[in-house]
Amino acid sequence: MKQQILLVEDNEHNLYLLTYLLEHAGFEVSQARDGRTAIAWATAHEAPALVILDIELPEMDGYDVARTLRSMPRFEALPIVAVTSHAMVGDRERALLAGCTEYLEKPIDPETFVLRIREELDAAKRPAGGR
Repeated sequence: MKQQILLVEDNEHNLYLLTYLLEHAGFEVSQARDGRTAIAWATAHEAPALVILDIELPEMDGYDVARTLRSMPRFEALPIVAVTSHAMVGDRERALLAGCTEYLEKPIDPETFVLRIREELDAAKRPAGGR
């Protein structure tokens, strides 16, 4: 069975590229183009193996999406990877404080992107404190 990834991205080009890379690597990808849709999808379906979350989204930013998901007991351990062009000092820390487990800067490196996602999935399987 393929692992399910929820991709939350509003940019058409990035949505296409990330979906292509993930599907080519054997993942099943569900897409949401804004934060509210992402939360609705996550609560209506079985929890995905991982969420890839853009930070700059319409209506509800990625920080709020991460905080909202983390507030729900079923998503406490869900890997959430922020993938964003926010690369200023403090942005990584802000994403991690909001509940993201990893932070990747755009533009992503297509050669290493899937490897980084697999590393997050592997880290999520380790016992607490094993990250």
